[in-house]
Amino acid sequence: MTEKEKMLAGKIYSATDSQLLVELNAVKEVIHKYNALSPADCEGRLQILKDLLGHIGDDAIIINQPFYCDYGKQISVGKRFFANFHFTVLDEAKVTIGDDCFIGPNVSIYTACHSTDPIERNTRKEWAEPVTIGNNVWIGGSVTILPGVTIGDNVTIGAGSVVAKDIPSDVVAVGNPCRVIKEL
Repeated sequence: MTEKEKMLAGKIYSATDSQLLVELNAVKEVIHKYNALSPADCEGRLQILKDLLGHIGDDAIIINQPFYCDYGKQISVGKRFFANFHFTVLDEAKVTIGDDCFIGPNVSIYTACHSTDPIERNTRKEWAEPVTIGNNVWIGGSVTILPGVTIGDNVTIGAGSVVAKDIPSDVVAVGNPCRVIKEL
């Protein structure tokens, strides 16, 4: 397997692999272009997103600039998706976001995982775990979603939360760590 194939399969891979570094730098160029476009150029921004992301649903509302991601192709967003300023996605694994989702400003989604052992971590070996967000989800500002998390349908995640574990459907959840405070 190539290092990219290992990455996409959730296996341990070398983050310093030359093929991966070439892809990362190419995406950085695309992101730079996206973030430099005029905010009024909705068609230009939407076209870049359609080329960059793995899937973008119908009637998708634009991602406000600046936006950052690692690969882009592992990101899938549903219909009528909206993300506010400073949306960051480390998409070494799949990030799937459903229909009618709203992402507040300064939200980060991480799929990349690193060893807690400093010697292992310094080898630059890592792995990735997918993140899935259901339909009709509102992610408040400055939320961090960690690798391997699934958030169900019809969920509100309160501002400033750190989502480290799965959140079921039909709830409001907040905090660090994020926990359910209300069932809908």
